[in-house]
Amino acid sequence: MEFRYKAVDARGKRRRGRVAAEDRREALRKLRESGLYATELAATAEKAVRAGEDAPRWRVSAPAGLRARLEGWPRALTTGRLPTGGSVTAKDLAVFSRQLATLVRAGVGVASAVEVLAAETENRRLAAVLLEVVGEMHTGHQLSAALAARTRAFPPLLTNLVRAGEASGSLDEVLERAAVHFEKQHYTREKVKSALAYPVLVSLVAVLVTVFLLVKVVPTFVALFRNYNAPLPLPTRVVMDVSSVFVHAWFLVLAAAVLLYAGYRVALRHERFRLMRDRLRLRVPVFGQLALKSAMATMARTMGTLFASGVPVLQCLDLTASAVDNAVVAQGLLHAREGIAMGQPMSQRLAGEPVFPPLVTHMIRVGEETGNLDLMLGKVADFYEAETEALADRLKALLEPMLVLVLAVIVGTIVLSVIAPMFAIYQQIGSLG
Repeated sequence: MEFRYKAVDARGKRRRGRVAAEDRREALRKLRESGLYATELAATAEKAVRAGEDAPRWRVSAPAGLRARLEGWPRALTTGRLPTGGSVTAKDLAVFSRQLATLVRAGVGVASAVEVLAAETENRRLAAVLLEVVGEMHTGHQLSAALAARTRAFPPLLTNLVRAGEASGSLDEVLERAAVHFEKQHYTREKVKSALAYPVLVSLVAVLVTVFLLVKVVPTFVALFRNYNAPLPLPTRVVMDVSSVFVHAWFLVLAAAVLLYAGYRVALRHERFRLMRDRLRLRVPVFGQLALKSAMATMARTMGTLFASGVPVLQCLDLTASAVDNAVVAQGLLHAREGIAMGQPMSQRLAGEPVFPPLVTHMIRVGEETGNLDLMLGKVADFYEAETEALADRLKALLEPMLVLVLAVIVGTIVLSVIAPMFAIYQQIGSLG
């Protein structure tokens, strides 16, 4: 197999070329032996096309993303694991942080450890970014600076934790805290996704069934009703009109759906819209409590991890606000930051923000008084993570019968609106006989 690479040498000069190797690991080893540190490494693909004896050969090179996926399939067939790629998830960051902490604690150099993890990770996107990080570190940059230049893969929280670890000489301990943070974050998000997956699935089925009935079933009765000129009740007329729209103006319905989605995505760029959306989200029964508990768990876990790692308090609030997936909570943190910058206690400032429950402000006050703020925030995170998990399980159990009932009502309404006029037609036929 042949690999195409971009690399830097010991003087920082950029190089590019090709190297023959059995796999990525051997390619990296050969480059290191040549004094080169890869920043990009991808397998090349060749395909000969013959139309006859004198036909020329054309070299076909697959796109980088597809090439990386194709490269992973032979390995997947032997290891039983499918190749992965795409975005870098919290789970990927947790595994990376814990493995890097283990290697650093074992005395492996940071650049060498990152290079080893780049060769071992199953996420092709993460592997490519780590190779870039290694190349930048070999030119004299610290790990935190290399991570900070790649915000699409590494969140600011991890970058600042690494920077604090480098400054204090406890990089392995900080990376362990980061691993715990990302593991907890991944677990909490998966619980929320699991609770919402069933209602989303049932809602999708309800929409598909409704569209099928309106497009395929209802039109067959429309001609019958018109032939007999039977008086139609209001529900039947409404269903027939909706069915006519879906049959004859389906492109308008599709265009309206696309425009609504595009408008929503554009509106998300504006902070005022995000605040309005998240305020409404917090007011929704049950779902609002789930969103609030999840946000409190993320906030407490993030802030506690940053405090324990020695990150300054104002920077902790900025990073926590950017990590919380709720604009109302983020706004509350930034409002509190203004008072804390003037010397007011955090607990006092957060107590003035209605979005934070009394339990959070009370535990923070205890942490401030005892000097164990990171410990108290960890307990708050544990509590709300457990609450999120329990509420997600209860919500899932409650939604199953409710959504089935909603689906039955929708289908039943359409069916009854079609059947009801049939009785009037039968009565009309009987009176004529």
